[in-house]
Amino acid sequence: MNITKKNILAFFKQHEGATHFAGLLREFGGRHAKRELKNMLDDMAEDGELVRLKGNSYSLPGKMKTTRGRISVHRDGYGFVTPDGGGEDIFIPSKFLKGSLHGDLVEASSSPSRMGGNKLDGRVMAILERATTRIVGRYEETRRGAIVIPDDQRLNLVVAIPAKGRGLAEDGHQVVAELKSYPAGGRPAEGEIIEVLGWPEDPDVEVQSVIRRFDLPHIFAPDVLAEAEGIADTVSHGDLKGRTDLRSMSTVTIDGETARDFDDAVSLRREGDNFRLWVSIADVSHYVKKDSPLDMEAYLRGTSVYFPDRCIPMLPERLSNGICSLNPHVDRLTMTAEMLFDRSGTMLESSFYSSVIKSAARLTYTIVKQIIVDDDRELADKYRPVSPMLLEMKELALILMTMRKKRGSIDFDLPEPEIIIGLTGQTEGIIRAERNLAHQLIEEFMLAANEAVARYITSRDFPFLYRVHENPDPAKLQTFQDFVFGFGYEFKLVEEKVKPSELQRLLAQADGRPEERMINYALLRCMKQARYAAENIGHFGLASDCYCHFTSPIRRYPDLVVHRILRAALALTAEKEQEGKRAAKQLAIATERLGEVAEHTSKRERVAMEAERDVVEMKKLQYMQQHVGEQFDGYITGVTAFGFFVELEELFVEGLVHISTLTDDMYNHAEKQHSLIGRRTGTIFRIGDAARVTVVSVSPGTRRIEFALAAHTVSTSVPRTGAVKGGPEEYPRIPLRGKRLTGLQPRRDNKEQSGRSGKKSTPDKGKSGGRKRR
Repeated sequence: MNITKKNILAFFKQHEGATHFAGLLREFGGRHAKRELKNMLDDMAEDGELVRLKGNSYSLPGKMKTTRGRISVHRDGYGFVTPDGGGEDIFIPSKFLKGSLHGDLVEASSSPSRMGGNKLDGRVMAILERATTRIVGRYEETRRGAIVIPDDQRLNLVVAIPAKGRGLAEDGHQVVAELKSYPAGGRPAEGEIIEVLGWPEDPDVEVQSVIRRFDLPHIFAPDVLAEAEGIADTVSHGDLKGRTDLRSMSTVTIDGETARDFDDAVSLRREGDNFRLWVSIADVSHYVKKDSPLDMEAYLRGTSVYFPDRCIPMLPERLSNGICSLNPHVDRLTMTAEMLFDRSGTMLESSFYSSVIKSAARLTYTIVKQIIVDDDRELADKYRPVSPMLLEMKELALILMTMRKKRGSIDFDLPEPEIIIGLTGQTEGIIRAERNLAHQLIEEFMLAANEAVARYITSRDFPFLYRVHENPDPAKLQTFQDFVFGFGYEFKLVEEKVKPSELQRLLAQADGRPEERMINYALLRCMKQARYAAENIGHFGLASDCYCHFTSPIRRYPDLVVHRILRAALALTAEKEQEGKRAAKQLAIATERLGEVAEHTSKRERVAMEAERDVVEMKKLQYMQQHVGEQFDGYITGVTAFGFFVELEELFVEGLVHISTLTDDMYNHAEKQHSLIGRRTGTIFRIGDAARVTVVSVSPGTRRIEFALAAHTVSTSVPRTGAVKGGPEEYPRIPLRGKRLTGLQPRRDNKEQSGRSGKKSTPDKGKSGGRKRR
């Protein structure tokens, strides 16, 4: 039989299953045709017409089980396919990517990995949907022609730009290129310049590049701005109808120094041994009506995005910094959660209503800390009308913190960097962002309000938008258990699950130890990402069976949805029958497509976090360029066969000490012990060890920093080497550099780890201005 594609395909259609190459060779001419047949089969496999299997066998693509999912490509070329229906990720070597790019929807084959366990290896069989149509990167003119090199290192390609598609781009410009063709058959991708952003050294161009790369909506359409302009900038007498008047109460906002959108205010009154707390949140739903241009734009954005030097708001500033912001000494419309707590932190009662407040003071975390922690008498006297209330708030916050820890809520004590930007837009410094009792006070109050609202709606069986957080992945949890055992820590697993209290106890044991930060990071990577959902499955990180986001409607669309549902639910429980009928319709409108809203807003949150993290990493690299040749203290955060990674203390910058720079010995990688061990000297470099390093080079283009070791101190907490399930060979590898922190990490100025955004990470707290997401 002649060796043609047609004949080969016909053969496979007649024969079920896979066929070994030897069988094909007998069918298509014998040994003399071996090379020709092999080349043809490999070409067909490359084109996806056949599948090359282990053992030198081949099959039609449809004859084997495949998995549909999104592919995540590492900058080093390999990738992982995450199945749409859940399950173990499939590892794809670079040679089997089949031209797929990061984020593409693909069909992949899979088989058990040679590494053992539940791991899967596979190859991309078909590309179902392209995720990338535009590339942001640097335009370069070479001897072979013009190209664009993507900023995103995960897009392992170079885009060729024909002469007619270069526009006004100059060599070195930062540009946006639209892809006209994708890489195939050895041909590079081809594109056309559609926007020239400017020179990459310009700080504004840097941010604009990130905005384009992550496709962040950043310009409000004329109809959106027109609607915002049409909203009055003061509260009218008619707006007060049906609202509880709280203007005579001492209500304050507590935010960061640079915050301008104040969406939450608090007030407290002592009632014997009990505490009555009012949490009043900007009533954005009064101004942003369902399906209006403002609403549709807010839904599209999903969240505000915060960079070190600017914010891309979810709502136009006329609302976010104006009529919706709870500015001091002016009337503002709010939705209030009123809660009564006893001395143990138990909520005795709660009620919810629309209200009007007048903030008595715009306080900052610094001011509140100086009053309630530092006992600054001069400052307390300056804020005499609210100082006694702040001290009572401190008392309640400490009670709520104790209560929450007792039930098992997990707090990751991970420091967060704050980027100092100069007047020219350049990075002038990196400092540890402060998180003190003032931050924690607001976090606790926001957590309480979020939980109270969720319980109220759930108790009435109304459809709702929850904030959920699933139990950690069993495989990752097992890996983490083996990892911490090496440092002398243990926790219980019951049917591959763990109670949050067990993990909180472990973190408490590690508190103050050299390995504390490593254990916090390793546990964080075990966690799944908190998300929004129409079904309540609880919140693992907060050890809460019912939770939502209610406290930040200025900057998060899910909170706006929750406000609408709460308003409709309150009206529905009112006594008037006619009002009840209207409320039922209002509730039906408010709860439309909750599953779709949950999925979209969860996705927008992840995109925002990636963009924010990308800008911070870029600013770190710029800062370190100024310090090449200098020495810094740090600690080892990850060990690989090619070296180890060191994170600098206080700067939160990570770089690689390559094994080739360790010239005193030849080092072996003890993967399961997370160590490099010298063959001759026995010197050991392991996770958690202190290291002093010299900055050798910084490459913003590749996002890499190279260090050279100057000094090394072995950690005082030496991992066990022979007591773990048969000895050190049983240690699993903790990929401390693999996936970035997703979803459970601190962000911005978080009041909400809770419901706002704050600095410490309880898997989902958060407040505005630097906000965590719980």
